[in-house]
Amino acid sequence: MDTGLLIALLNPTIALALGAAFLVLWSYQRHRPYLAVLALSYSLSAVGFLLQYFTLPIGMPLTKLVSNICFSIAGCCLAGAIVHRYGRKVPYVGIGALACGGLASFCWFLFIAPDLTWRILAMNFAFGGISLLVAAELRPVRNSGPTEKILFVLSLLSGVNFFVRTLVVVIAHGPFTSYDGFYGSSYWTTALLSHALLSLLIALCLFSAAALDVLKALKTETFTDPLSGLLNRRGFEERGMLLLRHCASARFPVALVLADLDHFKALNDVHGHGAGDRVIADFAAKLRSAAGARGVAGRIGGEEFAVLLPLSDLAAARLFAEAVRTVYSAGHVDGLPQGTKVTASFGVAARSGDEALEPLMRRADDALYKAKKNGRDSVRLSYERPETAFLPEPLKTG
Repeated sequence: MDTGLLIALLNPTIALALGAAFLVLWSYQRHRPYLAVLALSYSLSAVGFLLQYFTLPIGMPLTKLVSNICFSIAGCCLAGAIVHRYGRKVPYVGIGALACGGLASFCWFLFIAPDLTWRILAMNFAFGGISLLVAAELRPVRNSGPTEKILFVLSLLSGVNFFVRTLVVVIAHGPFTSYDGFYGSSYWTTALLSHALLSLLIALCLFSAAALDVLKALKTETFTDPLSGLLNRRGFEERGMLLLRHCASARFPVALVLADLDHFKALNDVHGHGAGDRVIADFAAKLRSAAGARGVAGRIGGEEFAVLLPLSDLAAARLFAEAVRTVYSAGHVDGLPQGTKVTASFGVAARSGDEALEPLMRRADDALYKAKKNGRDSVRLSYERPETAFLPEPLKTG
């Protein structure tokens, strides 16, 4: 087998392997459609490269057209999948305009004014434009993580490759008048090798991103309560300790609100566990809405909830608890009989000094106990300061 054929089969083999790998990933993660789009992109790229060497019965010109259509669709799919993966709005119009413009120019220089060099320039400039468009979309998120930064750089390099490499090789070794000897030219060799390298690097980066997605999902499942959608106790304690450290370093006040649903066991016994689940979900939704993105909310027990409020003192936390208590006691939970009132009791404590999460929760729990003992559906505050960890002995005289 000659070297030219080996190089020719390099890109289709790599592309098919990557397409199959993305397809397998998608089969396990159907909720991430960009993986299926990536599988389609790499598969079409493989077909495009194969059709550069093997002519269909429709003849060489039409075979070249089909090949470049495959390349164009593959490029559009790859660009769209990358942009979608990172939460950006896919610029369908821009991508489509560049791809269609490149294909239209290719057809002109294939059928109307045949010129191989201009066909090369038309398609490479179109792909270069798509690459730079992807880089522009990734620019706002390039510092969000390692994969974002790497893909941003790779998109820029891909754009430079399509523009600069193509121009340099065409100027140095062109123009190309026919396909005779074309596949042994410096242009085609550099195109194949650069495409193989960039394809592998982009695919490895996207594989890493997919793996990070899985790890993030597993971590979310580990630290999230499935019924309420809030953090579970483990997740709340981890996020809470992190928040307390940040607030301590910035000298921001923090307050903790504990909430407990009143007579929850009796509600379960009378209306069933399904009704109890709806009550928990409803209260969690109201608590999450009130806490917003700034607060750390969790379900730390069966019917017990906690919210850490940064930038809040005791008075602000009390207003928060009273607002949630009032809204919840005045509302109605779907699925419960009309007139069924569900209330909650609250204990509030403000952090003192560098107080750790455990003593802060203990003080808020004592306040919550008083609220439950004194009639429920109320808010009680903890005015106690944490115990001093160390008190120096008085100086002895005499």
